[in-house]
Amino acid sequence: MLPMGHPILCRTVSRRGVLGLGAAGVAAGLAGSEATEVNSTLTAVRGVRVGHWTHRSGSTGCTVVLAEGGAVAGVDVRGGAPGTRETGLLSPEMTVGSVHAVLLTGGSAYGLAAADGVMRHLERQGRGFTVGESVVPIVPAAVLFDLGVGDPEIRPDARSGRLAAVAASGGPVEMGSVGAGAGATVGKMLGAGRAMRGGLGSSAVSLGDGLVVGALVAVNCLGDVVEPSTGEIVAGARNETGDGFADSMKQLIAGGWRTIAEGSGNTTIGVIATNLLWTKSQATKVAQMAHDGLARAIRPAHMPFDGDTVFALGLGGGRPDVRLLGLVGAAAASAMANAVVAAVRAASSGFGLPAARDL
Repeated sequence: MLPMGHPILCRTVSRRGVLGLGAAGVAAGLAGSEATEVNSTLTAVRGVRVGHWTHRSGSTGCTVVLAEGGAVAGVDVRGGAPGTRETGLLSPEMTVGSVHAVLLTGGSAYGLAAADGVMRHLERQGRGFTVGESVVPIVPAAVLFDLGVGDPEIRPDARSGRLAAVAASGGPVEMGSVGAGAGATVGKMLGAGRAMRGGLGSSAVSLGDGLVVGALVAVNCLGDVVEPSTGEIVAGARNETGDGFADSMKQLIAGGWRTIAEGSGNTTIGVIATNLLWTKSQATKVAQMAHDGLARAIRPAHMPFDGDTVFALGLGGGRPDVRLLGLVGAAAASAMANAVVAAVRAASSGFGLPAARDL
C-alpha cells in the first residue's frame, strides 16, 4: 500500500503513439510474475475486466467494465446533451458507496437497456448491493448516438449487455470499431458525408510502486481528433477531395457553426480506473480532470449537443492525499487523451466512411 504523500514519478513507454506501460513494471508490480504480454490498456489496473458486444452489420455495440469486488466511483458530465443511467447515486452525498460495473453503449437512449443484462449477469454471481435477501448490482451507464450509421433499428439490449459482461476478461482491451465504438464517427462539422470513423480506445499510465491509471473511451465527436503533442489532425472532417482535413475549428470560426444540425449525434464517453482506495468526492475530482484529456485530443469538445461523460473507478490500494490525487488526475487526463487517439488509429473503414489508417 502506498503511504500518504508518497513521491511517485511517472514512467511511460510509447507504443504506436499511445502512452503505455512497461511490460515488466506492470506485470511484476501488479501480478508478481514475469510479463508475457504488454498490456497498456484499462485492464492493466488489477481487478478490472472489460468485455464487448458488437453488431458488425448494424454498426453498434456496447462495452462493459466490470469491477471485481466493487469500486468507489465518481462521474463528471461536460456535454450539454447526455444520455445516462444511475449517475445520480454517484454524488458524494448519496448512500450507495460502490458500483459493480459501468456500461458504455451505442444505440442512443435505447442502448441503456443493455444495463439490464449486465445487472442480471452480476445478480447470478451474487454481486451487488445487499437489500434484505436481495442483491441489486449497481451499473451506471452512458450512451452515444450511432443511429445514423448502419441499421438504426439495431440497438444494444439486455441480451447485448449480458453477452458483453460474459465476454469480459482481464486481457488487453480490443480497440477500434468494436463495442461502444462500433458505430462511432468523428469530424461531423461539415456533414456526415465528410466524416470519418471513430472507435473505442484504451491506454494506461504506470506511476511506479504498482500504481496504475487506465482510461477507456468511445470516441463519437463532432470535432476532429488531434495528436495532443503536435496538434496534428489524426481523424476528422475531410476536405472536399476527401484526401485531407478541413480543420473543424477553422471551419467553425469561419461560420460553420451556422450549418451544424441541432440534432447532431455526438458524444464521447469514457472510464478511468486506478488502484486507489478513495472517496466518491476524490473519484469525482479525477473524473473532472480526465475531461482535460478529451479537450486536448478533440477540437472542439463539450459542445451543447454532446453528451461527454467520464466515470472514475477506484479499486482499492493506497489512500491518496491531495498531492497524490492531483498526480492521479493529471495522469488520468494524459491516459484519456492518448486513448482517444488510439481509438481512431485502431478503427477500420466501413459504411462509406474511411478510417484514420486510410488517409
